Amino acid sequence: MSKAPKTDAPPAPHIADSHDLIRVHGARENNLKDVSVEIPKRRLTVFTGVSGSGKSSLVFDTIAAESQRLINETYSAFVQGFMPTTARPEVDVLDGLTTVISVDQQRMGADPRSTVGTATDANAMLRILFSRLGDPRIGPPSAYSFNTASVRASGAITVERGAKKAVKATYEKTGGMCPRCEGRGSVTDFDLTQLYDAGKSLNEGALTIPGYSVDGWYGRIFSGCGFFDPDKPIREFTERELHDLLHKEPTKIKVEGINLTYEGLIPKIQKSFLAKDKEAMQPHIRAFVERAVTFTTCPECDGTRLSAGARSSKIKGISIADACAMEIRDLAAWVRGLDEPSVAPLLTALQNTLDSFVEIGLGYLSLERPAGTLSGGEAQRVKMIRHLGSSLTDVTYVFDEPTSGLHPHDIQRMNELLLRLRDKGNTVLVVEHKPEVIAIADHVVDLGPGAGTAGGAVCFEGTVEGLRASDTVTGRHLDDRASLKETVREPTGVLEIRGATANNLRGVDVDIPLGVLVAVTGVAGSGKSSLLHGSIPADAGVVSVDQAPIRGSRRSNPATYTGLLDPIRKAFAKANGVKPALFSANSEGACPTCNGAGVVYTDLAMMAGVATTCEDCEGRRFEASVLEYRLGGRDISEVLAMPVTEAEEFFGAGEARTLAAHKILTRLADVGLGYLTLGQPLTTLSGGERQRLKLATHMAEKGGVYVLDEPTTGLHLADVENLLGLLDRIVDSGKSVIVIEHHQAVMAHADWIVDLGPGAGHDGGRIVFEGTPADLVAARSTLTGEHLAAYVGV
Repeated sequence: MSKAPKTDAPPAPHIADSHDLIRVHGARENNLKDVSVEIPKRRLTVFTGVSGSGKSSLVFDTIAAESQRLINETYSAFVQGFMPTTARPEVDVLDGLTTVISVDQQRMGADPRSTVGTATDANAMLRILFSRLGDPRIGPPSAYSFNTASVRASGAITVERGAKKAVKATYEKTGGMCPRCEGRGSVTDFDLTQLYDAGKSLNEGALTIPGYSVDGWYGRIFSGCGFFDPDKPIREFTERELHDLLHKEPTKIKVEGINLTYEGLIPKIQKSFLAKDKEAMQPHIRAFVERAVTFTTCPECDGTRLSAGARSSKIKGISIADACAMEIRDLAAWVRGLDEPSVAPLLTALQNTLDSFVEIGLGYLSLERPAGTLSGGEAQRVKMIRHLGSSLTDVTYVFDEPTSGLHPHDIQRMNELLLRLRDKGNTVLVVEHKPEVIAIADHVVDLGPGAGTAGGAVCFEGTVEGLRASDTVTGRHLDDRASLKETVREPTGVLEIRGATANNLRGVDVDIPLGVLVAVTGVAGSGKSSLLHGSIPADAGVVSVDQAPIRGSRRSNPATYTGLLDPIRKAFAKANGVKPALFSANSEGACPTCNGAGVVYTDLAMMAGVATTCEDCEGRRFEASVLEYRLGGRDISEVLAMPVTEAEEFFGAGEARTLAAHKILTRLADVGLGYLTLGQPLTTLSGGERQRLKLATHMAEKGGVYVLDEPTTGLHLADVENLLGLLDRIVDSGKSVIVIEHHQAVMAHADWIVDLGPGAGHDGGRIVFEGTPADLVAARSTLTGEHLAAYVGV
């Protein structure tokens, strides 16, 4: 009997290894048009396409959102009650999903008590370290926390433990919060001349605070409170009356038979205006706050936010305030020098966290840096830190433009981090515009062909080489390289900055030419924002457009944010002889069924809530009677459904001609937002769209100098060209434009470059080059010069 022949055939693959794709079929979130894609697992996939083409809708609002929803459903109903409930994305099939970790560009909380240290647990570990090793020992970790106030109470407190009862006479908790600034590091001061006109009485309209009209409830409260005479000029108030007007604590009063609470103007302003993020305010309120309120460093804690006790406790001569003020790379070296076996595991964990900061290129930050002041790119990299040392594999990491805010010199380091995450066996999905990142992709999904309603389709799926050969907008522009301008504009004057020392600047003196396009460059952390946002004289007539996000509810839209809705409502009211309030979905004209939201939200307890189009108004948001009023043959809901370009035509001529509305629409079209509809919720706009919306709004402000902070953030290669055209038009109209920028196309197009460096943090803060782009390329004396020379192919 002969033996069966031996074969070396590989064993059949296990069925568990066959799930190697994330399959998406029929995705319809936002502007997606039945998109179907298959994304390979354990590979790096880059999603490209013009701004507003649907990249974030596919990656964040469909894939990441569904993964999060499915994970939440695994918890008990009780736990789910504490979680945000999200509806299932509009998609037919989504399978092969793994756990998604989203690392987006949402800026961190703007609360001054949120710092880099508190956001990454580094501060918590330092507090434990000082509570164990600090000399003198002042108490538990809370004694070193600027978010915890000291509390002392006396009186009989009965504590029951089973049958035993203990009576405590005092209760005490030691916190590290500075009592003067309450852990904020700065105190607010009010310019009283901006709050009222001292020569007038309250009844004559002395108050100049937005919303504090004598005709409304405030007038009745001031007249009926009895604390002062509303007909007496404020300059004649006694000290007591002035105190009651400005500082009086909340006091119950009765006005016209109604119980009300009276409170002084300053605490009222602090609660109603200063508790909000400045960018969330309406433009007229933001202007008032900038005029009337100044923020100064707290004199008691010198900006450290900590009490005297917390600052007095030291390890090897360093207090926790000193440690948090150090650059993280220096702090890492200090922690490495601590040899204390009793806290060895804590030191190891703290060391790993601090080393991750350095590795990711954020060693120049300090732990005390307010989280709200980080750029979008810095915030995203801070969020990455907790994932770098993670032992998790087979998860899906989702990144939103991780190179935002990175100098070309730093992009290579970010690429290495993305590849490292992939090589651990993870799926990495990246929304990105930079060619350097697209080049390392294993798989590319290109969405488009246009933005908004003209996008939402897959134009290409495959390799980078395939994308380059394809005829898509991204494929055609992938190898675009801007060339240096042959001639540059001549400056019309200079903006002088002398002895600038904000953050890491080292007494910088610089003359920034006016009447031209100036690019301020340098590696991340070199001092660019400190120079422009922290050092320009207040009287220089500067309009600053920074990267802070627009915060708005789903009721906010481009028409409300830009102030466009006001002239539109007035035009409708004038044409029909009715009140303007009828044409607001947030006021009298709102559909009573959905309260002007256009959708009805049904809460299904622990299940995800469901949003359905309102049956009464069919999503139009207005009650039926309002829609009978017309302007130029259109009702208000039809006008809000118009794209900007169509509305610009509509309000530019004919019966609906409205000059104020047309001006705003022209600016929106100028910044490349012609495809947005006027009533599109702000929550559905991409990051690039939001920044351009801010730019369009700020262009209306009176000022001769525009300072833009990385305006190319979120812009596709093809859109950068349009942005450069817009910047040229602003300069040619007689304005000056200064841009903080890393994009080589903008550097090449500039008339003048100011390069900071040579490194980040304390290695930066100096001017390393001033001159034309051609001179910078010829000299190649700085990192920026080397990368710009390579980019333009010189």
